Amino acid sequence: MRFSIQASSAEPIYRQIVEQVRRHVASGQWKAGEELPSVRALAQEHAINPMTVSKAYSLLEAEGLLERRRGLGMVIADVRPRGGLAPRLALLEPVLRSAARQAAELDLRAHDAQALFARCLREHGVADGPPDPESPGTGRLP
Repeated sequence: MRFSIQASSAEPIYRQIVEQVRRHVASGQWKAGEELPSVRALAQEHAINPMTVSKAYSLLEAEGLLERRRGLGMVIADVRPRGGLAPRLALLEPVLRSAARQAAELDLRAHDAQALFARCLREHGVADGPPDPESPGTGRLP
């Protein structure tokens, strides 16, 4: 399991960890029973305070996404994905709202911002294809 921690981000590091776990579990990339890095290992790998990692793991445990297993540490809990596409889009929406606000502040045209987002998606290997059948209407976001 890999985490992408941006120390220079305005988002607190513990929130970055929480959101990444949520997204990976919601997408099915991380499955029930998979072990997360220990608090110490994750803190050392990213040169962050172990209390920051511990806070993130505790929040996720309280949410029911993680569980402590004796001798294993934290593992992904056996949670059932809810509703397919809608919960995954809901996790993405706050980030896109923030990006839209920044695009407006930069006086960018929607087409230019969308083209940049499409390029970023391609760079991260996000497949381009027909709209998900769960997406209402013409493939536009709900």
